[in-house]
Amino acid sequence: MLQLAILLKTQLKRALALLMLSGLAPALALEPIVFATDWKAQAEQGGFYQAKALGLYKRAGLDVTLRGGGPGVNIPQLLGAGAIDFGMGSNSFIPLNMVRAGVPAKAVMAAFQKDPQVLITHPRADVQTLADIKGKPVMIADASANAFWVWLKAKYDFSDRQIRKYTFNLAPFLVDKSAIQQGYVTSEPYTIETRGGVNPQVFLLSDYGYPSYAAMVLAQNRMIIEQPEIVQAFVNASIEGWRSYIYGDPTPGNRLILQANPDMTQDVIDQAIEQIRERGMLLSSNKDAGSMGAMSEARWLSFFTTMSENGVYSKRLNWRAAFTTRFIDQGKQEGAPQ
Repeated sequence: MLQLAILLKTQLKRALALLMLSGLAPALALEPIVFATDWKAQAEQGGFYQAKALGLYKRAGLDVTLRGGGPGVNIPQLLGAGAIDFGMGSNSFIPLNMVRAGVPAKAVMAAFQKDPQVLITHPRADVQTLADIKGKPVMIADASANAFWVWLKAKYDFSDRQIRKYTFNLAPFLVDKSAIQQGYVTSEPYTIETRGGVNPQVFLLSDYGYPSYAAMVLAQNRMIIEQPEIVQAFVNASIEGWRSYIYGDPTPGNRLILQANPDMTQDVIDQAIEQIRERGMLLSSNKDAGSMGAMSEARWLSFFTTMSENGVYSKRLNWRAAFTTRFIDQGKQEGAPQ
């Protein structure tokens, strides 16, 4: 009898999940979900806010609470403690770090196929490509020394002797025409140009082969195993939110962003959306089957191999435990946005 009851319950859950995904679910209580972003509300999270604003999560049977991040927010810690259901991962180091630390969670989709990390210079004749920055002083944050800087050392023979401390203050860059610093393509270049009056040179690392994903959705392993239909519903709605936000009318999502972050301004949001759209940051390569949200084992292996060969991770680390591609429906998302 017990086995029969379990079987019937499982079948009922699957039937309801299919109804939720098709938009035909009856008026049942929504599944409460907490999704924590990695920073204060901004366009770089816009697809999630758009999905909330348009009711895409609700249509999928989910009552999603978007919890904004900040400098003191630790997404892996919150996932490990079970304080949130989903969290946002800013780069491919985050899921691998979780595997190394034993945090029972992994990446289930990647909104950004291109990491927004850039190096920025003043206009100068001696720097025309990323490779030209070799040997020159570069201001980077402490955390970056064991992140994208490792890739720059491996590919372009950069050296730790080049490192200067970056404190997220643009003043040192603005007053020194020889300065080079890190940034996000959606943020610092615009601020430098509009506030500092400098038209900077911007080198997007992903355009030179940097293989990190960004704006990933991280899910608890428990939910992946026990409630895969909830994970699938969240992934599907989030992808549609991103499609609408970048290639449709972002106004609904922007309203929520501006409400959640009073320090944000419309002009900053607008230029960030423009950068994301024009640089194709949501669109994956053919290797990733051309779908939004996609991840591929080959790209994860490329990233892990570079980092493990340079001492960031043990070569014995189970890198495949950092992600799963099961929730990315390759059949529904063909190439370019609709």
